[in-house]
Amino acid sequence: MPELPEVEALAQFLREHAVGAVVGRVDVAALSAVKTFDPPVTALSGRDVTGAGRWGKFLGMECGGLWLITHLSRGGWLRWIDEPSPTPPKPGGKSPLALRVHFFTPEGATPAFDLTEAGTKKRLAVYIVDDPSLVPGIARLGPDALELTEEQFTEILRGTSQRIKTAIVEQTLIAGIGNAYSDEILHAAKISPFANTATMPAEKVSELYHAMRAILTDAVARSVGQDAARLKGEKRSGMRVHARTGLPCPVCGDTVREVSYVERSFQYCPTCQTGGKILADRRMSRLLK
Repeated sequence: MPELPEVEALAQFLREHAVGAVVGRVDVAALSAVKTFDPPVTALSGRDVTGAGRWGKFLGMECGGLWLITHLSRGGWLRWIDEPSPTPPKPGGKSPLALRVHFFTPEGATPAFDLTEAGTKKRLAVYIVDDPSLVPGIARLGPDALELTEEQFTEILRGTSQRIKTAIVEQTLIAGIGNAYSDEILHAAKISPFANTATMPAEKVSELYHAMRAILTDAVARSVGQDAARLKGEKRSGMRVHARTGLPCPVCGDTVREVSYVERSFQYCPTCQTGGKILADRRMSRLLK
């Protein structure tokens, strides 16, 4: 799933490539992806692209007073096309394409971008609104992970009692962090994913805050300026434990372990984070019963 660094990079990509262009035709290939009906998607056509923004993991493009907002969810992505096909896609097909936005640039080019979604579970969402706060998911967001002070961060964690892995990916508490970067942040801070927010020592909360800042700031720096097509590879290249089950931890050499749930999993290093303890894997525990 694209998280804060990748979505920030995509917003910057749109500022550089789409701002100043005029929206042409908008093709809807997956009707279920569009969550609003008034104003209609067709209202974007003919409007100047005037900006782009990010709210947590939501990406937005401003078009003359209207916003096209998308949440790419788990399998979604934005793909820029310099020479798109002039033939509109057929709605309801098996293609991963959800939405295509065509542009006319001042230089006379006619590029487009596609919003695509891999996999069978279609959760990518598109909204057309005149105010981003009208998108329900944006209205519920907590403060952005990169805008929090240490005091605010501490107050948020002390206001809840749950596993730290769960807390820092909860968008209503802290916006922008997902499964991948939470693994990296907890590893950098040497904190168990199962540590409880209510009993975490003050010095560990401070270490966690600074690890969050460092990991996200570094990821944004590496991502912004990259071509949209290369962002996924850039994200993977910077990971120390996430999606590296069975590989050696680059810090201590221990084997990176995994805890699996129904639809997702997370990774950690026992030596760095849990004092050598292997955390219970829910999926494996059920298989052994």
